Amino acid sequence: MDFLLDLLQGFATLARPDVLAYMVLGFVIGTFFGAVPGLTSVLAIALLLPITYSMDVVPSLVMCAAIFMSGMYAGSITATTINIPGAPSSMMTAIEGYALMRKGEGANALGHAALGSMIGGSLGALLLMALMPLAAKASLLIQTPGKFALVLFALVVIVIVQRGAVAKGVVATMLGVMIATIGIDVMQPIPRFNFGTEMLVEGIDMMPIIIGTFAISEVLYQAYHNRDDIHLSLSKAASVTIRRREFLPPLGQIRQIGLFTYLKSSLLGYGIGILPGVGGSMAAFVAYADAKRRSKRPDEYGHGSREGIAAAEAANNSMCGGAFVPMLMFGIPGDPTTAIVLGVLVINGLQPGPRLLETQADLIAPMLASLFISALVLIPLTLFLLGPWFVRIVSIPKGLLYACIAVVALVGSFVATFSIFQMGLALLFGILAFFLRQQNYPTVSLLLGFILGPDLEQYLRRSLALSDGDPSVFLTSPDSLFFLALMAVFVYFMAVRRPKDAAVEKKV
Repeated sequence: MDFLLDLLQGFATLARPDVLAYMVLGFVIGTFFGAVPGLTSVLAIALLLPITYSMDVVPSLVMCAAIFMSGMYAGSITATTINIPGAPSSMMTAIEGYALMRKGEGANALGHAALGSMIGGSLGALLLMALMPLAAKASLLIQTPGKFALVLFALVVIVIVQRGAVAKGVVATMLGVMIATIGIDVMQPIPRFNFGTEMLVEGIDMMPIIIGTFAISEVLYQAYHNRDDIHLSLSKAASVTIRRREFLPPLGQIRQIGLFTYLKSSLLGYGIGILPGVGGSMAAFVAYADAKRRSKRPDEYGHGSREGIAAAEAANNSMCGGAFVPMLMFGIPGDPTTAIVLGVLVINGLQPGPRLLETQADLIAPMLASLFISALVLIPLTLFLLGPWFVRIVSIPKGLLYACIAVVALVGSFVATFSIFQMGLALLFGILAFFLRQQNYPTVSLLLGFILGPDLEQYLRRSLALSDGDPSVFLTSPDSLFFLALMAVFVYFMAVRRPKDAAVEKKV
């Protein structure tokens, strides 16, 4: 009951003109970054991170939630109009949306993408708000050995979701864990791995890791690769003319898709979002494949299926709600965006965990309300008001755009701590992440390894201390045994059985 009152108060907080302005601003920023190929909501929040030092916690979190939801939705804009997904989660939408665009039904495709995003995003937010108290109570039952097994499970899932690059996922994750060990020991006030310099005694802050990995490396990556083919494609977008009334999907088409498709895809997306490090791409792919498998019109898929668009967009937006669950309850990010939102929480002195709803629900509730309002109201409203202008976003010169991003990233990393050393670290990690991306190493795994590494070490050492060094405590503790068994199931189905099935299909 107390949490329900906090939620109602959170919605009331959004009605304040200043907080409402921050939510709308965040939605606009997220839409812009989500629609421009190469930019994502992750980059938007990474650039926002230094600014949160001078902002109140509620506006910061409200903006982050709006950016998250709008960035996920906006990826469908260029995916539909020019066949270039604005975000990786929109790849399935590009298959069907661009096929409809070529038939002259691009506005209709965008309308179905917005409707799916609205339904999935709002359902995901509602599930988040409804199940958070239960998740908080369940998390209190997990003891120290179980927490170690949970973090280990999260790291293993992060690695095995890297299709065809599991070994590189292991390397990137372990590199992040190793970087996290620099500084003061997690159990004793003793510096370690500081290489004889006092500047590393306190360890490496999350700020240079995030800005370097997601902002600096993106600028270097875009500057290095030849983008001429994309420039030519984007120039066509400015000439596309779409009328507002064409965005409204006919009721007959919505009935043909069916309420069950929206609901099942939303539930799939929410459930996948809870898994650490999986993200919207996996949610969209699974929901799209499931919708195609049971569709009465499978021949339409690949040639402009509105059902496919609805399933993919409902799933990747409902994932937003699911991704907040492990981040708020355990400090385990569900995807790259929530990894950076975790940084915003930590910067503002909020410690994720089961006690978060008891002690600071008044600060978290407006963020959850912003996630819901962004999906339910702002997505359809923005599409109807600004839809004809969306495709013109991509006509901005990329050279100017990325130069500005580089300046903002470096200045932001300095302003956050007024440290030249931190700014240098951001540049260093940006270069490191760039070379990792060049060799197809997942940089998201590096960041999540950095975030989860200290918890993994801390819970391991505490568990061994409580059991007098007996490692069997992880097999005798019920909560630990549960997560270890769950980890074995995931490894079997995602890393053992899947390659065998793919090999059989290839032979056939």
